[in-house]
Amino acid sequence: MMTKKLRLAFVTIGQSPRDDIVPEMLADIGGDVDAHEFGALDGRSDQEIADLAPRAGETAFATRLKNGSEVAISKERVEVWLEELLERIDLQKFDAVVLLCTGTHVKPLRHTLMIEAQRIVDSMVESMAASAQRLGVMLPLERQIAEFPQRHVFNSVSTPKLVAASPYAGDDVAAKAAELADCDLVIMHCMGYSEAMRAEARTAISAPVLLSRRIVSGAIRQII
Repeated sequence: MMTKKLRLAFVTIGQSPRDDIVPEMLADIGGDVDAHEFGALDGRSDQEIADLAPRAGETAFATRLKNGSEVAISKERVEVWLEELLERIDLQKFDAVVLLCTGTHVKPLRHTLMIEAQRIVDSMVESMAASAQRLGVMLPLERQIAEFPQRHVFNSVSTPKLVAASPYAGDDVAAKAAELADCDLVIMHCMGYSEAMRAEARTAISAPVLLSRRIVSGAIRQII
């Protein structure tokens, strides 16, 4: 049976294209996909982006700019731009929108199926962690360790073990992963972590290591 080419919008909270994420996901998804990329920071000036630095009381996102550099931005304020972008994309007749961030919830779209990374990743981790004695979580920013209980709730896990290693700033992923060696399930909780980084983590961890982008790619495969 012939299937039509799936037209997908990949949306980052940073700047597009995300050539560190999307090509690897497309290879994992397989099938006939027409991919388009959008970023909440596309077209924004350096000053506008600098002004998004998290303030006291705000929560932080780590994302990547078009030049490959890392930037920490306010979750609360960038989500305003993200919502506006998603409203425009919703009118462009995509088969689905893939949100490339595991830290945000957004309003449902009116016309387009949305594959929301945070809901998918957290739901899978929650289901698997129910039978795990200790969950380990790797995050991009040190400050996100303190913020994590406000943003993610795993009802089956009382106190996950948290470490920070940036996927964008050249941090030693294996060294940080070693701090989770006593866990029996680990999630690399950012779409910026790659399969190569997961392999680094596995050199220090004998337990299963889940990669956020692979979880989301698996959900996309279900609609091809």
